[in-house]
Amino acid sequence: MQDIIARMRTKKDDEGFTLIELLVVVVIIGVLVAIAVPVYLNYRQGAADKSAQSDVRGAISTIEQYYTDNGNVYPTTPTGKQVWSATKQSFNLGTATGTTGLVTLSDKTTMTYVGTDKSYLVCATNGGGSGKVYVYDSTKGGSVSAPTPAVSIDTCK
Repeated sequence: MQDIIARMRTKKDDEGFTLIELLVVVVIIGVLVAIAVPVYLNYRQGAADKSAQSDVRGAISTIEQYYTDNGNVYPTTPTGKQVWSATKQSFNLGTATGTTGLVTLSDKTTMTYVGTDKSYLVCATNGGGSGKVYVYDSTKGGSVSAPTPAVSIDTCK
């Protein structure tokens, strides 16, 4: 009997991982995932915010092109304001003297445009972002920003 026990102790052909080693690996992977997921979600929110900011910049370029092509008059919104959402993906500013202005939006972006023939206001937010509303006011100029205190897309007028 002791011969059999001795042979079993010396024979190591059937090696593998122990249950403790496997549990340690699973715990380490769990800790790494717990760290990585919130960081990833923050990157996604930041990317969505930058997308809304970029859409406002694109709209500004299109509106200014419309202005120069149409006798120095901005596209107007006679009913108060126009609300655009990315379900349509692109929006026509209107035609004057045969020229159109096309504003393209990213996925989940909602944009508001309020215009008179001398000035305009563009606001945008992205549904996948942090909820910040990015605003550009042509009377003030400058860069596209999220004003402090924060505004909602509905209050952009």
